[in-house]
Amino acid sequence: MTESRKMTEAGWNFDNSYARLPHLLFEKVDPTPVKAPKLVAFNESLATSLGLNKEALQHQAGAEIFAGNTLPQGAAPLAQAYAGHQFGHLTMLGDGRAILLGEQMTSAGERVDVQLKGAGRTPYSRRGDGRATLGPMLREYIISEAMHALGIPTTRSLAVVTTGEDVVREAMLPGAVLTRVAQSHLRVGTFQFVAQVGTIDDLRTLADYALTRHFPEIEAADEQRYLALLQAVCKRQAALIAKWQLVGFIHGVMNTDNMTISGETIDYGPCAFMDTYDSATVFSSIDVHGRYAYGNQPQIGAWNLARFAEALLPLLHEDQDEAVKRAEAEISRYAEAFEAQWLTGMRAKLGLLREEKEDRALINELLTLMQKHEADFTNTFRALTLDDVNEANLDNQPAFKEWYARWQTRLEREQASAADIERLMKQSNPAVIPRNHQVEAALKAAVEEDDTQVMTQLLAALDTPFAHTCEKTVYTAPPLATAPPYRTFCGT
Repeated sequence: MTESRKMTEAGWNFDNSYARLPHLLFEKVDPTPVKAPKLVAFNESLATSLGLNKEALQHQAGAEIFAGNTLPQGAAPLAQAYAGHQFGHLTMLGDGRAILLGEQMTSAGERVDVQLKGAGRTPYSRRGDGRATLGPMLREYIISEAMHALGIPTTRSLAVVTTGEDVVREAMLPGAVLTRVAQSHLRVGTFQFVAQVGTIDDLRTLADYALTRHFPEIEAADEQRYLALLQAVCKRQAALIAKWQLVGFIHGVMNTDNMTISGETIDYGPCAFMDTYDSATVFSSIDVHGRYAYGNQPQIGAWNLARFAEALLPLLHEDQDEAVKRAEAEISRYAEAFEAQWLTGMRAKLGLLREEKEDRALINELLTLMQKHEADFTNTFRALTLDDVNEANLDNQPAFKEWYARWQTRLEREQASAADIERLMKQSNPAVIPRNHQVEAALKAAVEEDDTQVMTQLLAALDTPFAHTCEKTVYTAPPLATAPPYRTFCGT
């Protein structure tokens, strides 16, 4: 079979609605071809769910597409414009190294973006080279797929290809392109951009587009549809950030350009999962003041949503004071929604199906003990799930023994069997997460030794994170106590 025929039979089915929006929102640009694309990671199950022919795409024709050398039929490549409050400061931005190929229509009737990350310079690149390196692209592949398996809304990774070209960073590093799939790449920063440089008609067009694409349940004729849009985005973000907190995930760079309207996690630059529990945990090398620390994420979510509300003000009411009043009311409800989502999730992690007023205090006391005694976040809840407190590194602490006794008394008041409680805890507490030292080991093998087997095995373990089996044990080990503090970096 010829390569051109394989490409034709790959199953691409594009309908590019974003390209029909006002032109201030994007610039048409083709990916920059690379020297020698080679497929190093391919997500077969995701390809199948997208209606793509996985067999056709695993040949060189697929590598050429995922590198940007060949455009699939129906693609309409463009770079999106947006703004962003980066560490609190508003900046005009845009896709500096990412190019949207188009919107794939799946066999289930879903519309998803297919984007190449590291595909070359765009009009928004500023002084950047538009390229990406292999390690960070594989890292996004691993962590985004782990998030998906954990049941957390996220962009996903379809493929990673090497380019056959080196990229200049702190050293010469192998170049790579990631193919990212998302419900859309509409961001809070997209609305900020239009509010800054567009007209009210442009803003209304964008808001109507977001409603149609992500919230079709909101009637187009509803006079309060833009307020309903704000409400819906707030609810999705409250649910998303609660899920992050429940598994110890730290995004690392919660700028407004990294908050999606769809409620998906996006941009896996300096993110990481927490080992030792500490609400002040920061991994990002550039977050020197801890703005985006684990414990700050819920409040930063509210701050970002307030910026979204500001962008929407002209649509909320013709009288600005009334618009502000309505926006403030919705933002205040975000905190309540987050608290409800988080508390429900924490109850489930402790096997509590019913609500009692004292549950918040019980949860807080456990977290305080975990922080004081430097307990591993994931393994503490895993130990409680398996009723093996010896693994919690808290069993010798008198205060923990007292807490454990109160927890057992609380469980006795549940109107559920021990089997039901155990089932709930196993469904709520992952046995494995993408531990930072294990991710780094996989990346080191792939980048330095051209060996992706370590990554393949890690991905297989992360694919079923709630399976509490003996085979998972090797992936439950925290880093050595002598290991240096883990640091992550942006812009690679």
